[in-house]
Amino acid sequence: MSAQREMKEKNLWHTPVTIIITVIGVIAIVALVTVAVLQNKPLHQKYKYGIVLDAGSSHTALYIYEWPAEKDNNTGRVEQTHSCKVKGPGISSYASDPVKAGESLSECMQEAQLKVPKDRHQETPLYLGATAGMRLLNIENSSASDRVFQAVGEALQKSPFSFQGARILSGQEEGAFGWVTVNYLDDRLSQGLETTGALDLGGASTQISFISDSFDGSESPANSVTFRLYGNDYNLYTHSFLCYGKDQVLRLVLAHLTQSGLGNVADPCFHSGYMETKNYSVLYDSPCVSDRKPSGAPATFTHSGRGDFLQCQEMVKKVFNFTNCKYSQCSFNGVFQPLVQGPFGAFSAYYFVMNFLNLTDTSIPLEVVKEKLTRYCATPWNEIQQQHPKVKVKYLAEYCFSGTYILTLLTEGYNFTSESYSDIKFIKKIKGSDAGWTLGYMLNLTNMIPAEAPDTPLLPHAGYVSFVTVIALLLFVLFIVSLRPLWPSCSKQPQIV
Repeated sequence: MSAQREMKEKNLWHTPVTIIITVIGVIAIVALVTVAVLQNKPLHQKYKYGIVLDAGSSHTALYIYEWPAEKDNNTGRVEQTHSCKVKGPGISSYASDPVKAGESLSECMQEAQLKVPKDRHQETPLYLGATAGMRLLNIENSSASDRVFQAVGEALQKSPFSFQGARILSGQEEGAFGWVTVNYLDDRLSQGLETTGALDLGGASTQISFISDSFDGSESPANSVTFRLYGNDYNLYTHSFLCYGKDQVLRLVLAHLTQSGLGNVADPCFHSGYMETKNYSVLYDSPCVSDRKPSGAPATFTHSGRGDFLQCQEMVKKVFNFTNCKYSQCSFNGVFQPLVQGPFGAFSAYYFVMNFLNLTDTSIPLEVVKEKLTRYCATPWNEIQQQHPKVKVKYLAEYCFSGTYILTLLTEGYNFTSESYSDIKFIKKIKGSDAGWTLGYMLNLTNMIPAEAPDTPLLPHAGYVSFVTVIALLLFVLFIVSLRPLWPSCSKQPQIV
């Protein structure tokens, strides 16, 4: 009887203990789940912004970049979120009326104010970089160049953004920043992969930049730029050819043609049937050709087309000088260049011209590309206009010339062979961002690319979790073992039968 009473009392004692343990266990589980959910709840991402204006020779474009606010160094990925093409020509075209250069930017600046959150306006850096068009204007008339920059600066200072200034980029900077952009967007810098060369073609200049195993900078220091990015050292070959953008080379070719016929110019780089009256003073108003204007030239000349790719290529070759080279090897005009190496990204006018001509696929043999361009150039002008009724006549008329110039520049100028031509990829964007110098320029000015590789944890996340789990289990086993002296006393407790 006493045994039954003792058993009942023990059961009564066990019941509240069981309930309490159960309640505590449930609370612990709920707390654990709640903490886990809150810990892994997505946080509202905050961003920072940067704006760069690319003031080129033919037009100006605005680019807005965005990156995570808490990762604005080391690991923050910068992405382009918006672009705006400024209406009208490049700012160098407003030399006679500088105020209009600043006014031309207003529409795109208003767009930028809408795209960048208002609470970020004051801290958003705004840069303007001018390239070959302003380089030429500065050579021709430095005071006019200063007035244009003053007008542009005054206009941009009125914006709510943090204006950091406007300046002319050197050709070397333009080439180097284009290389940084291409490789940054392709994640080649952060991962230490083989880099991609950069080929940039504008209206007034062209740039080539790449890493070469045979180039250490000693033979031509002027073409060498050294970077330390993500803990890796890069010795970059880069060169910019002023006056060798497609618009200025067209002037050079026409200037050569007008030497033989002042009134009528039969041009193999334009389609047969094309005819336009052009002004001599307009043709020769650039420093690239101003010293070549023939004496006694009439006010105008008739520019007619003959549509012959091979003859056009021969005319284009005449703007290059392949005879003088004081180095071990040169590209043209006596400029040192090592042999091209690795893959290349060709952007800006390279892409737009070759895309129009349906020649961006470099897996097509180079000879086939030339055959296609030969047929295109031989197509009569009236057929070309019928096939592309929405394209502006000025651009449409020049595609035969531009395509011929690109192939000649790559193969004769930069020495790409039939084999290495296939290493070129014509690109417009990389992962949603425009290929060009602007992103590299902003990354450099904001120090967004670290010189050293970002710090990493001692162990990866999975390794860390495994380590903690093993240590916890080990401590638990040690705790159980430490209680072993108590086990016999526990086993000698009275047993109820």
